[in-house]
Amino acid sequence: MISNFGPWTSRMLSILRIVAALCFLNHGTQKLLGFPPFPGGHGPALASLLGVQGIIEIVGGILLLLGLLTRPVAFVLAGDMAVAYFMVHLPRSFFPVLNGGEAAILYCFIFLYLFVAGGGAWSVDALRGGEAEPEED
Repeated sequence: MISNFGPWTSRMLSILRIVAALCFLNHGTQKLLGFPPFPGGHGPALASLLGVQGIIEIVGGILLLLGLLTRPVAFVLAGDMAVAYFMVHLPRSFFPVLNGGEAAILYCFIFLYLFVAGGGAWSVDALRGGEAEPEED
């Protein structure tokens, strides 16, 4: 069975971008703003590696949420998540389910997809003319 979802393909791309950005942004707000509360009571120092990661997560999350500069931001965030996986998670165990790295892997590949696909119909990039919505049949 072949279905033609027409403009919904680009709209669902936007929904994927928005949901991923909100989840990713949540990691940054936890690290820098303490919301939701950081395990152990307080977050990392701003000048630490985790503090810098929090800044990347907040700035990148907001830009992706808006769909502003989606492709370059997604490319940087994909690399960021790859580095996070290999630096933090892989040394704990080879298996992602054991090393806590499943989210990092998923974010990495979602961001790679956004790098290739763009921000979708509901993005600032589309409003600025950088992304075109597919024509209806």
